[in-house]
Amino acid sequence: MRTLSCTDSDEGARSQDEGSPSSSNGAEVLRRDPLNKKVVLLVQFLLQKYKKREPITKADMLKFVIKRYKYHFNEILKRASEHMELAFGVDLKEVDPVRHCYTLVNKLDLTFDGTMHEEENMPKTGLLMIVLGVIFMKGSCAPEEEVWEVLNMMGVYAERKHFIYGEPKKVITQDLVQLKYLEYRQLHGDPPRYEFLWGPRARAEITSKRKLEVNATILGAFPSHYEKALREEEESLWNRCSQSGIYCNG
Repeated sequence: MRTLSCTDSDEGARSQDEGSPSSSNGAEVLRRDPLNKKVVLLVQFLLQKYKKREPITKADMLKFVIKRYKYHFNEILKRASEHMELAFGVDLKEVDPVRHCYTLVNKLDLTFDGTMHEEENMPKTGLLMIVLGVIFMKGSCAPEEEVWEVLNMMGVYAERKHFIYGEPKKVITQDLVQLKYLEYRQLHGDPPRYEFLWGPRARAEITSKRKLEVNATILGAFPSHYEKALREEEESLWNRCSQSGIYCNG
């Protein structure tokens, strides 16, 4: 089993995709990056496969999502896997390199409280990974304002409902605290300030902090123009498709 490598080359670099515009408007292609929509569609496709416990194959991804952008498959898959890691805390791993079959694996292998289905925990795991990553980079604790500074760069705000995470402030200051994955501690002073620490369950269940090193690296690179564009594209598509219970077909 191997984790999808971020260094996999894009086959599209050697061959022009039939869906790609001509070189005369190449600058427009770079500006709009039409692959973003395919990345979002692939993320939704992977989430549905994960929810239904169905196998994930390259053939299905090409047939139902990638379609005419097949020469860009590696690049689209790489971006989608990076987004799955950051947003949902799962790794996309290739389990059969001959038949090109993949599976999604929870990076942190958390138990939560057993009251929700695994797919419902995915957004919570992703948000937890980000907060734990900030704490990890800061040492043993992180001021609340610095945690929100990182989350804001990802389009996640304390008083704004998020299309993936729901109510982020409630999740990180109440839900994950009650589950003992985070500690939310008030500091002395006026006005009152708070800081986050790893909770006892996080310390017990996450046996090696190296599991967060990749996430810490990603956090250190925020924000980027690609992530901003992808976030905007994803939110637009997600709002249109989330009620249907299936991924959008584009």
